[in-house]
Amino acid sequence: MNDERLLILLGNQLFPNDKIQESGCSQVFMAEDYDLCTYYSHHKHKIIFFLSILFFWELLIRFTEPPPYILPTPYSVLISFKENFMLIYEHALVTIIEVLIGLTVGIILGMITALILEIFVTARLVFRPLLIFSQSIPVFAIAPLLTLWLGYGILSKVVMAILIIYFPVTSAFHDGLSQTPKRYLDLAKTMGGTPWRNLLYLKIPHSIPSLCSGIKLASVYAPIGAVIGEWVGSSQGLGYLMILANGRVKTDLMFASLLTLGLLSITLFSLISYLLQISLTKYLRT
Repeated sequence: MNDERLLILLGNQLFPNDKIQESGCSQVFMAEDYDLCTYYSHHKHKIIFFLSILFFWELLIRFTEPPPYILPTPYSVLISFKENFMLIYEHALVTIIEVLIGLTVGIILGMITALILEIFVTARLVFRPLLIFSQSIPVFAIAPLLTLWLGYGILSKVVMAILIIYFPVTSAFHDGLSQTPKRYLDLAKTMGGTPWRNLLYLKIPHSIPSLCSGIKLASVYAPIGAVIGEWVGSSQGLGYLMILANGRVKTDLMFASLLTLGLLSITLFSLISYLLQISLTKYLRT
């Protein structure tokens, strides 16, 4: 039986049209048919929540009156952001590059590792305990070593981001590969499917939602790894700017840098989630 016929038959078993019409991505990835305006309208409650935090922050300062170097007002943070916009922009650009490179490489390495663990039983027995052990080591303990070995440049920050996102992607993708329903595997076996064709046409398509979840987690963790590397040793980036502002008691600038990092993380997560939703929806309907 050729690959094309096996793909068609297994695809009909995995993603029948009636199932897609009934549930679609709403159950798998909580996606639905919507335009860009509707997508942004779904986030109005988050915007209101964010504005409420700013309001209570300002109210707290009005009543307690802490020194500005302890807790600045939201207005002073915005003023600092405006006055130091170009400085924050230059450092944010460095952090964005580190995050994007680390995210891309980490996702690729995580996918490759998950496939190796699924294909080779020996690799599963040997490398899985090592992966779990690597997550028990605090990242702050590794960051100085990476700076010592790789220098103060961008490479040590990229590696730190890769190390943080590598495990979530590997674990999520491998769980999806290993949880393929047994009835599908039995069907492929009766159709004469080889292990490689089962992996390509059955296990990988079934594990795509799990992979998407891992990628979403990775998009959240990647900025953390880059900033930790910048804290330990760097001359550029938002993490370095926070340390610099803290040392000069410019708390408003430190909060502005922190706000910029939060906005970048939210934007990255939202963009990746949106692209994954659209891609998964189109994939399930092809």
